[in-house]
Amino acid sequence: MVIRTRLVELSTLEAVAYRQKLRGGQSGVVILRSDTAQPGLALLNHHSGQPDPAANTPVELYPLEAFQEALELTSGLPYSSRGPVRSPMELPSASAPAAGEAPVEAQLAEEPSGDELATVTSADYQAIVKAYTNKKGEISYDLINKALIKAARSNHYVRELVARGASEAEIRDHVVKANFEAVSGNRAISSVEVQAILDLLDAVSPRSVLRDLNEELRHILAEAR
Repeated sequence: MVIRTRLVELSTLEAVAYRQKLRGGQSGVVILRSDTAQPGLALLNHHSGQPDPAANTPVELYPLEAFQEALELTSGLPYSSRGPVRSPMELPSASAPAAGEAPVEAQLAEEPSGDELATVTSADYQAIVKAYTNKKGEISYDLINKALIKAARSNHYVRELVARGASEAEIRDHVVKANFEAVSGNRAISSVEVQAILDLLDAVSPRSVLRDLNEELRHILAEAR
């Protein structure tokens, strides 16, 4: 099993694509054309936000524009544990491989860690994704942040934290953990588990998953000064 998004159809090529989670916090993009068994592979550059095609990915088959479109289309799609996609046998218009050839597995060589697989298959992660996924099947970061901001503004314990000079990070950790406890129904969820879920949500976010909450907490702290 791998951690990946669902497939999306590209317009720049007659192809489908998906995003895949890798070890070390990295994400990769896989593109599958219908006329070749060779997949196109790229890593997401965290500094530039752009895809870096693998050295053995032919640019004449997989131009940079196709990877950029794949990143845009998979942005916000939640990761889940899914079987690897095979090319070209599972693509309707693809020709069968030559005699004696096995279908090419279109997955990045590096697999996710066991901890990440445990997180993505957990009932807590699945409950949170379900609660904050919109009708398009995308994670609604606006919905997540609105719920967290509402809690930060109305929670009595948050007011106590602010009054005694707690840091932005302390308040954020409390607000997020309390929300995830309520959504998942798991009062025993740990801070480590909460952070692991946030990391998976952040990996497919077009921006920092908690950016709006962080800005609101700064306003709350400024008002208290």
